Amino acid sequence: MEVVSRHLCRPCHNREKAKRLGQYICQKCHLIIDELPLMYKSDAYHADHYNCTHCGKELTAEARELKGELYCLPCHDKMGIPICGACRRPIEGRVVNALGKQWHVEHFVCAKCEKPFLGHHHFERKGLAYCEKHYNQLFGDVCYHCNHVIEGDVVSALNKTWCVQCFACSTCNTKLTLKNKFVEFEMKPVCKRCYERFPLELKKRLKKMSEKSARK
Repeated sequence: MEVVSRHLCRPCHNREKAKRLGQYICQKCHLIIDELPLMYKSDAYHADHYNCTHCGKELTAEARELKGELYCLPCHDKMGIPICGACRRPIEGRVVNALGKQWHVEHFVCAKCEKPFLGHHHFERKGLAYCEKHYNQLFGDVCYHCNHVIEGDVVSALNKTWCVQCFACSTCNTKLTLKNKFVEFEMKPVCKRCYERFPLELKKRLKKMSEKSARK
């Protein structure tokens, strides 16, 4: 029977030995833990090694990890590192500031559908954030033009809602009402005067699209 021998450094030797014995290796000193280990996530520590890197105090479940080192909550907060309002973990990359808190980009989500905003506009109500669709469903209408919640009268046209002051010709910016004649062009209203200036082929195409839509 051939015996294979290997030269191992001390940490690797300890890991091999721990595997054979079914024991843990302390993440702090890299020695085998003979007694019951303290666990943080999937890492094991000697009881006297589970302490804050900065002040040395024994850590609790509120320990924070940064670049492989553990810190107590007060020391971590003094380092000025933002904490996510959702997962309570440190934010090392891009920070979203909203609702008086800071968030990981992927954790700042709609309170209804829980989809992340990823930089898109959100609407706030009673300390919660909502996407446009669910804010509109739950609390009111959002103007298609200015993207703000409509507080006064609502103009409903072209399957959208508008502020009274925002409902205008998209070409000349003349204010419109539902009594005015207008045409839909690129999902926006165009007054009759501007429509008449359109090229003939474009008007034919728009008319055909309008007739097709009316038949549905």
